[in-house]
Amino acid sequence: MSTTLNNLKRPHNSWHRKKRVGRGQGSGLGKTAGRGGKGQKARSGNMRFEGFEGGQSPLQRRLPKFGFNPPNRIIYAVVNLSDLEHAFDAGTTVDEAALKGKGLVKGRHDGVKVLGQGELSKKLTVRVHKLSEKAREAIAKAGGTVELLPLVAHKPESASKAHAGKGVKAPKQPNA
Repeated sequence: MSTTLNNLKRPHNSWHRKKRVGRGQGSGLGKTAGRGGKGQKARSGNMRFEGFEGGQSPLQRRLPKFGFNPPNRIIYAVVNLSDLEHAFDAGTTVDEAALKGKGLVKGRHDGVKVLGQGELSKKLTVRVHKLSEKAREAIAKAGGTVELLPLVAHKPESASKAHAGKGVKAPKQPNA
């Protein structure tokens, strides 16, 4: 008889009982429970963690730590002038909500920063938290205006409760 999908059978002795160790002499795995006699491997609570190298200092402890993530760092969502040129019409107010609507700003960030890469030929009102000098000059040259928003360092609800407005930073004024 040929073997087809409807009459498959498992091979003889292909399933094994779970090994039940430490259940007395009649179980076949009594006394030392399959660990042999004495020695480090026979003891409980040994070599049961990842990276154990037999007592040698493990690799993750031999290598130095590196990098630093400051707990109060400020992360800016970056937008270039070329992005503003393609996404907005002349006379538009560009703020964080408008940038999110066009898909130029995504994810978690503390503020928006405009950089000067690309050209800008449209008159735009730009309301952001930070921008480069080149971007400021290009927006002014195109006839637009720049409005710097204060950067709120804390969530509004926690700032009002814990700091009473102390988390608001004043924007840096350009030298005139």
